[in-house]
Amino acid sequence: MKWPTKQLDEVADFRLGKMLDEKKNRGDLLPYLANVNVRWGEFDFSELREMRFEDHELDTFGLRKGDIVMCEGGEPGRCAIWKEQRPGMMIQKAIHRIRPRACLDHEFLFYTFLYMGKTGLFAPLFTGATIKHLPREKLALLRVPVPPQTVQKRIADTLSAYDVLIENNRRRMALLEESARLLYQEWFVRLHFPGHEHVRVIDGVPEGWEQKSLGDIAEVVMGQSPESKYYNDVGEGLPFHQGVADFGDRFVSNRIFTSALNRIAFPHDILCSVRAPVGRLNITLDKIVIGRGLAALRSKSGNQSLLFYQLKNHFFKEDLIGSGAIFASVTKAEFLKQKMLKPLESLVVAFEEVTYSIDEQLRVLYLQNQKLLAARDLLLLRLMSGEVAV
Repeated sequence: MKWPTKQLDEVADFRLGKMLDEKKNRGDLLPYLANVNVRWGEFDFSELREMRFEDHELDTFGLRKGDIVMCEGGEPGRCAIWKEQRPGMMIQKAIHRIRPRACLDHEFLFYTFLYMGKTGLFAPLFTGATIKHLPREKLALLRVPVPPQTVQKRIADTLSAYDVLIENNRRRMALLEESARLLYQEWFVRLHFPGHEHVRVIDGVPEGWEQKSLGDIAEVVMGQSPESKYYNDVGEGLPFHQGVADFGDRFVSNRIFTSALNRIAFPHDILCSVRAPVGRLNITLDKIVIGRGLAALRSKSGNQSLLFYQLKNHFFKEDLIGSGAIFASVTKAEFLKQKMLKPLESLVVAFEEVTYSIDEQLRVLYLQNQKLLAARDLLLLRLMSGEVAV
C-alpha cells in the first residue's frame, strides 16, 4: 500500500541552532548539542560543550521531549529523538531541531529518517563537493510519508521495542564497565588493594611493584593507512579502521573494508588513537587492518583486562601527550615510553579473575545488540518500503 506523502515543512516545524560566537554571545552558560554529540538513535554526551544563551533564546534554541535532533553537516541526516536526557539542553548552528505537528508521530518520523539514511534518500538534498551539508531550505523539500496515525503508531511501537532492548543492554554495559573501572581505581590508583595496610609505599610505588614503560609490558603495532583505492564498503577483504571515532564505545563496529593487508590488529587487541585525538580507546573483536591514526596493543603477560583499565586511567583525558600544529599526534617512541605501574602478580591475578567475567558479559551484551540492530534494520526496510504490512 502506498502512503500519501507531504513536504517536511508542511508537517513539522524546524530550525537550526545558535551560532557559536564567544565575543557576541551573552547570557548564562548552558550545554549544547553539536554534530559530534548526535548518533543514529542516541546521543553521546562525552564531549559536551557550553555556550552562552540569553533568556529570550531558551525557547528558540532549546529542546523539548519528542524533538528530533538532526545533523546538518558531518553525516547529514543522522538523528535521534530527544527524551529529556539532560536538563537545559540547547542546540548549536550545525543542528536541525525538527518538531513534528499533530499529524505525525515523532517516533514514526524518526524511523522514516533512519530508513532514508540507510537507503540514500537524503543524498539528493546534500550540498558541498567534499564536506556534505543538509541546509534548511533543502530539508524543507524532503517528502515524508504520512500514513494514518494508527499505522504510524503500530510501526513505531514495533521498531522501538528493539531499541528499548538495545538501550537496556547499553545501560547494563555502562554499569559493568564502571564497576571494573572503580575496582581498578581502588586497587591501583588509591592503592587500597587487599593487604595494603602491611605494604610500604615509597614515592607512590608499593613495595614489590615496578614502574615500567608501555613498551615493556605490551606488544604495540602502529597503524599505516593503505591507499584509498583499496577501500570498499561491501565487506571485501578485512575491516579497516583509521581511528577510534564513531565506531563504537568499547567495541569497534566495522563499516569500511580494505584488500590491502598492511598493519593488522587481532581479536581482543586494544586500539588506542595516536592522532586527532590521542588516547581514545576501544577493543576489536575481529581481525582488522589499522590506519595511521591507531595503535594496537596486546599485553605481553596476557593480562589484557588490566592493560585496558591501565590505559583508561592513563589517558583519563584526550591529547595528554603528543604535539602538532593542527591536531595532536604521537610518535611510536613517545607512545612506548609512557610509564605504567606493574603490580604484584598475585594482585594482577585477583583483578583479572573479577574482570574476566565482566569483560565476557560486556562482549555478550554487545553481540546481542548487534543482532538486535540487524533485526530491527531488516524490519525497518521492509515496513517502510511496504514490503511487509503492519
